[in-house]
Amino acid sequence: MNRLWLVRHGESEGNVAASKAEREGAAVITLDVRDADVPLSPVGEKQARALRTWMETNGSSVEECWVSPYHRARQTLALALGGAADASRPRVDERLRDRELGILDLLTTRGVHELHPDEAARRRHLGKFFHRPPGGESWADVALRLRSFLAEHLERPADTALIVAHDAVIMLVLYILLPMDEAELLAFTAAHTVRNASVTELVRTDEGWKLVTFSDVTHLKSEGADVTVHSGETDAPHR
Repeated sequence: MNRLWLVRHGESEGNVAASKAEREGAAVITLDVRDADVPLSPVGEKQARALRTWMETNGSSVEECWVSPYHRARQTLALALGGAADASRPRVDERLRDRELGILDLLTTRGVHELHPDEAARRRHLGKFFHRPPGGESWADVALRLRSFLAEHLERPADTALIVAHDAVIMLVLYILLPMDEAELLAFTAAHTVRNASVTELVRTDEGWKLVTFSDVTHLKSEGADVTVHSGETDAPHR
């Protein structure tokens, strides 16, 4: 495999609720469905439909298509395809699911600090990459399952593949393939956000994988869809 397209799902109702809770200084994110079932927001649906523009230009080259089992990712891909027959036969793989936050799920930065001060302190000590909230995953844990996925599929005979997933998944695929170390990944994530319904492109060269395009949203702008920036990291403690 020589080309990899990474697409983040469109804006979700969870993104909207989390950003609203952070703005208002709330401790808890108001959301009444489990993370795996969170749908796209109306803005996210429009973003996903705008992805059709990108698919019409690049979709014919996609030979393998993989998607997270989470509803917002599968909904994004379905709307981007527009019901058209797709030769790449999208396949769901649970290793592409979003990072699990365990006891910190549905908590804002303030909520983590106030309700789990020991975990906030532990995260500050361990750092973003290695901190595993009880019942959840660290970024290192997500990287491990992604290494399994990539090892299984990158040597397949297909030349080009598309993955529709989540911001943490996209960041950690870059961490694995470019490759980066912990410090480089943290510096990159501090300076960059994977925008909703954006496209990131990696190509394999003689020297290894190279990042060609990161978080491109040209298709959203051309279709008049809103460009939204929602970080998936809602468990960060106060610093």
